Amino acid sequence: MSMGMGGPPWRHLRSDRSATESKLERKTVRRVLAFAGPHRRLIGAFLGVTVVDAALVVVPPLLLKAIIDDGVSSGDTSLVVWLAALVAVVAVVDAGFGLITGWLSSRIGEGLIYDLRTQVFAHVQRQSLAFFTRTQTGALVSRLNNDVIGAQRAFTSTLQGTVSNIIAAIVVGVTMLFLSWPVTVLCLALFPILLLASRLVGTRLADLSRAQMDGNADLGNAMTERFNVGGAMLLKLFGRREAEDVSYAQKAAVVRDLGIRISLLTRIFFAAMTLVPSLATAMVYGIGGWLAIRGDLSVGTIVALGVLLTRLLGPLQGLSNVRIDVMTAFVSFDRVFEVLDLPSLIQEKPGAVALPASASRLEFDHVAFTYPRADQISLASLETVARTESRDSGQVLHDVSFVAEPGRMVALVGPSGAGKTTVTHLVARLYDVESGAVRVGGHDVRDVTLQSLEDVVGYVTQDAHMFHDTIRANLLYARPGAAEADVWAALEAAQIASLVRSLPDGLDTVVGDRGYRLSGGERQRLAIARLLLKAPAIVVLDEATAHLDSESEAAVQQALDAALEGRTSLVIAHRLSTVRNADLILVLDDGRVVQQGTHAELLAAGGLYATLHATQFREETTAPAL
Repeated sequence: MSMGMGGPPWRHLRSDRSATESKLERKTVRRVLAFAGPHRRLIGAFLGVTVVDAALVVVPPLLLKAIIDDGVSSGDTSLVVWLAALVAVVAVVDAGFGLITGWLSSRIGEGLIYDLRTQVFAHVQRQSLAFFTRTQTGALVSRLNNDVIGAQRAFTSTLQGTVSNIIAAIVVGVTMLFLSWPVTVLCLALFPILLLASRLVGTRLADLSRAQMDGNADLGNAMTERFNVGGAMLLKLFGRREAEDVSYAQKAAVVRDLGIRISLLTRIFFAAMTLVPSLATAMVYGIGGWLAIRGDLSVGTIVALGVLLTRLLGPLQGLSNVRIDVMTAFVSFDRVFEVLDLPSLIQEKPGAVALPASASRLEFDHVAFTYPRADQISLASLETVARTESRDSGQVLHDVSFVAEPGRMVALVGPSGAGKTTVTHLVARLYDVESGAVRVGGHDVRDVTLQSLEDVVGYVTQDAHMFHDTIRANLLYARPGAAEADVWAALEAAQIASLVRSLPDGLDTVVGDRGYRLSGGERQRLAIARLLLKAPAIVVLDEATAHLDSESEAAVQQALDAALEGRTSLVIAHRLSTVRNADLILVLDDGRVVQQGTHAELLAAGGLYATLHATQFREETTAPAL
């Protein structure tokens, strides 16, 4: 028998205390109900089966009463057999309802999880780059998993438990009063003790459970940051093993101690759960037996009251915490809606036009740019160390203007922090300008569809990201429908085909987390092959040869020459020698274009470019031989 208890009674004690302090807003309720709209038929069937299943809870005790009073007492063997068979039939029916309820619950719950996850994933993907520069990945993944599952419970365990408990409590209570109101009233007088214990223990247990969840989150973040390739390398390079062991042990000790305290409080609650029903049962049989001896009650009635009493415990306990359960579920919905309601700074304009695939003229027209504030792009709940600064960081770019004609190379040079990378981010609308305009093929990038702009512009950065997948999958990410011949042609042009052929699994070789199974030069050449497979009209290179050794740089530079041939390119130069043949060199300093011209013109003019060139040339000529 399900008995309408809606799950283990201690489950209700582990709710977040903040849920009890929340207010149920009508707009949240309406939004949740609207979200459940596509599943309303299943939810209706689910509730109907739950009501019937909860009402069945009183049938077996009443049948037991009839067996004892009408069958056993009168010696009617046939009646005893038929009534016992009916008890078995009710048990089978109840089990069937349980299976149906479980199936409906799974259909509703998994459907809601699917809807929520896909909506959140799609929405997060469309956030601006600024959102990801602040958000902690682990917190975002948790929002997609834990909070989505918490929201799903509102329509499965919480909904079922609440409805089932209400029906069961009413039906059982009325039945007990009908059988013997004096015994029922005396027994129910003990239950406030249980509810008081539940409240006192539940409040404390909620605080400890929240602290334990925070502690587990700290452990998870520590492992996530130190078990990825970059974190593991940093740990080894700085020799911090013992310090990390101590730090992790301290965090784990906090979780351990909290677990012990939670276990102790849970056992205290179980002791109360056991004691009060035992006292109530003693009263049923003690007072009921006395009344039976007097002839006021039958033996079957006493047995039925005892069984019904056990069936009343779960529903009463569940209803005492129903507000916590409901609010906890709605808090999860609020946290999911919080992400869904965060607007992206990069929006596609209604009626945006598709940019022609051949568009290759790039123009910056008096561009000014300021990075967005935290309160515009982020959620404090998605940052472990949240900062809610609302002041502007100040303009990063000031009145930047230049034109990259089709098929020409424009190079960006300047000291660190001059704004070079920021300029490249504006080309594909990773950010939007504050004033002025960025145009591709004569179209303001804010007036074209995002997909068409992303198809026209291709990037290779100094830290080319690779998914933990095969070489083939990483290349086809640029053009999923590409033929294998096109893939090999891109690899040949990127000067890495011979390496791929030499690998035991060839194109099916897994590159590892972020491509760390490959060397820096190999990873860069694969990124260039991916770019070539995409075949964009405009290429943006953000120091693609930085931090490479001379041999790797030469191979990558050769691959880049193939990638840039016939394409408009915007190149951030780490080494000035790589851009001396650029059609136009822009010298940036403090977000301003302070010089522009060809390599020869800029050297002849003196100024910052000549100083950078002289400094770099001196460093290269005086560097000791290795």
